Amino acid sequence: MSQKTAVGLYVIPKSLRNARGSGFVSAQSNLHRNQSLRDPESLVSSNDIFRLGFFSPANSTNRYVGIWYTVNEHDGELEVVWVANRDNPVNDSLGRLTVFEDGNLKVLDGQNKSLWSSDVLVYEGHNSVVQLLDTGNLVLNGSGTIIWQSFDQPTDTFLPGMNFTVDGMLTKKQALFWAWKSPSDPSFGKITCGITTSFPPQVFIWDGDRPYWRSEPRNTSIFIGPNPAVLSLVTDDARKVTYAFPWAYESELVHFVLTYDRVRIQRAWDSGSRKWENKWVSRTNCDVYSKCGPFGICTAANSPQVCGCLRGYVPKNQTEWSKGDWTGGCVRRTPLQCGIAGGRVDGFWNMTQVKVPDNAVWLSGKTEDQCINECLSKCSCIAYAYDSTLGCMIWNSTLIDTEELSPSRGIDFSVRLAYSELEQKPQDIAATKFSRWKVILTMAVIIGTVIFGVCIWFLRRHVRRISIKEPQHHKYMNKDDSEEIEFGDLPMFQLKTLITATNNFQDDNKLGRGGFGTVYKGKLEDGEDVAVKRLSKVSLQGIREFMTEILVISKLQHRNLVRLLGCCVEGEEKLLVYEFMPNKSLDALLFGPIHGVLSDWKTRFNIIQGICRGLLYLHRDSRLRIIHRDLKASNILLDDELNPKISDFGMAKIFGGNDDQADISKTVAGTYGYMSPEYAMRGRFSEKSDVFSFGVLLLEIVSGRRSSKFVDNEYLSLYALAWRLWNEDNIIAFIDPLISESTYEANEILRCIQVALLCVQELPEDRPNISMIISMLDGEGSSSLPRPTQPGFMEGRHVEHVSVNHLSQSYINGR
Repeated sequence: MSQKTAVGLYVIPKSLRNARGSGFVSAQSNLHRNQSLRDPESLVSSNDIFRLGFFSPANSTNRYVGIWYTVNEHDGELEVVWVANRDNPVNDSLGRLTVFEDGNLKVLDGQNKSLWSSDVLVYEGHNSVVQLLDTGNLVLNGSGTIIWQSFDQPTDTFLPGMNFTVDGMLTKKQALFWAWKSPSDPSFGKITCGITTSFPPQVFIWDGDRPYWRSEPRNTSIFIGPNPAVLSLVTDDARKVTYAFPWAYESELVHFVLTYDRVRIQRAWDSGSRKWENKWVSRTNCDVYSKCGPFGICTAANSPQVCGCLRGYVPKNQTEWSKGDWTGGCVRRTPLQCGIAGGRVDGFWNMTQVKVPDNAVWLSGKTEDQCINECLSKCSCIAYAYDSTLGCMIWNSTLIDTEELSPSRGIDFSVRLAYSELEQKPQDIAATKFSRWKVILTMAVIIGTVIFGVCIWFLRRHVRRISIKEPQHHKYMNKDDSEEIEFGDLPMFQLKTLITATNNFQDDNKLGRGGFGTVYKGKLEDGEDVAVKRLSKVSLQGIREFMTEILVISKLQHRNLVRLLGCCVEGEEKLLVYEFMPNKSLDALLFGPIHGVLSDWKTRFNIIQGICRGLLYLHRDSRLRIIHRDLKASNILLDDELNPKISDFGMAKIFGGNDDQADISKTVAGTYGYMSPEYAMRGRFSEKSDVFSFGVLLLEIVSGRRSSKFVDNEYLSLYALAWRLWNEDNIIAFIDPLISESTYEANEILRCIQVALLCVQELPEDRPNISMIISMLDGEGSSSLPRPTQPGFMEGRHVEHVSVNHLSQSYINGR
């Protein structure tokens, strides 16, 4: 991420104006013992970045000694970053800053009354010298040693170079910054900002003793949130936490400010407009601490109804909730079964991209499985979270200040629920209690339905066995009988419903065609648009794909995977019904006539990140370990907001146990141009096969070139061209010229290309896994990334000797 996009800002106290105008009387570059700086004299840092002097805030005649930036002081406004005598102003124009006889720095008024002092012990014989540095740090040196500095006593502003170490063994709360009382009064206000030292540390804004804003948790080196590397937190073995603003912005004037109205802002100087601009503000619909109360969750994107209850919970007071008063929070609907004799085992409802609740208990050295077992073994544990950088966290009390974050932020979070809550779909769970007679009636209906269903099942089985003997069905149903397909809870559509929805599968509704059949757009009776995949009646391979797709997708649920709504099996007809994607496929947008839609790089990068999250779910986070085997642009569908969804799981394979790879001795299925060397040549596939395909796809997104149809004078593969240009330091020539230069930072695209080259390396063990890829893409710059080795299939025209007799290429362009 670039420096410009990495900063965040806020609005500092309004218009800090100098009562004497914009003119300042310059003093010497430093002060020695018994020397003074008299109002309106000033001290300037060596490169004229900061000034130390007397000033008056807006609408005030009081005089204060402060430090401010010099860039806009002649415009009548001062960006003040530190104040000495903030609680004791000078009431006349005779104030002075002096190095007193005892070696301390003091602010005196016209009657020589001390209003502020550095108040340090200066050893006899030390020659005290005061100097203002270009960092904004005012230092008091004694015989060459810093004995006091303003960075150790900040007011309301956090400057680059500042760092604070807090002893976590002594306190759990440390206020580091105090806001002004008002825009006209720089005295200590009630709004403070600091950190908690219980691991993982968090940044807080307090209104008095009450939390007002809380950051996302941070690990030992990364700022987990919208602005990576803006802040740094390091925790040592003694539980001491160092909170630092690193030197990441030496070429910019950047700082954080805490305002009197409880806002944390980061400001940066724009030399073009010659103004201070706010780059980030800690105030959104969900920034107020515990906005949705206990067990509530805030989602800013749902404004104005930002609050909801966590899965398994209902509003504590429905009347207040419906009026927009969410402070009462939520209560659990169904008690946990832990400790109840005969109770079914509790489970977890998993969420992604979450700002986890406050008051986590961190467990050192736990694996993810150990973290889950630790929570299940304690009846008091109601949630857990595991992150590769943070480790294991569990919650034994109220879940408070939980937030659903935007893509690329937050971590996974799992709420403990009773078994019955896990079986129900979220939209079907009602917040009601059945009386005893209703429970009995419900059970009677359920038992009767089960008996009736069993009878129908035996009857259908008998009829199907008779029908199998008929010649017209024997060709494929004897081996691939639809009874063999486990539909589970998957909704079944009637054939006549889908015929009506697609207008009898008219060509006008055709969205695409592949080796297995055709995909049509349909509209159900309730008005919902769907995509209907109709299996080719003569495709045996299509039948296997049909069964695989039902087996895989019906058990998966993720925002970056296409959602299977149901299926239809009647006679020879086999159909799958999916959610409809209005923007069709990534293939259509990248290489079709409407490719201008992707002229914004941020849109392309969001698509890349979404594909990564979908793959991470398939490879690591789902109940099944899935290898897709046919990841390509035409199998990435886009919804109305251009969010990507991985589709077409007909060639997917499920891994069991601890298997890392598998062999397919007879059939290699996939699309030429995306297949890894070990898969195409030897039939060996693993997660790294999907990583290779993702690398090719990433190069397509960056370059706008189609890999399967790429032809160059020397190279037949797109990644071969990328490799050559990368080695020639001419990778800019690889970037799609349709991408608007105003929408991206070159370093971000170069990082994507280097990650892609790491993905298409010839040896699987050299390629990163999807977790590493996500970390690399979210990193800063490309210099810290490993150097890729030569991609597979680099021989260009020699690739034509590879046998592709069993390749299966899909041509579906959308749904």
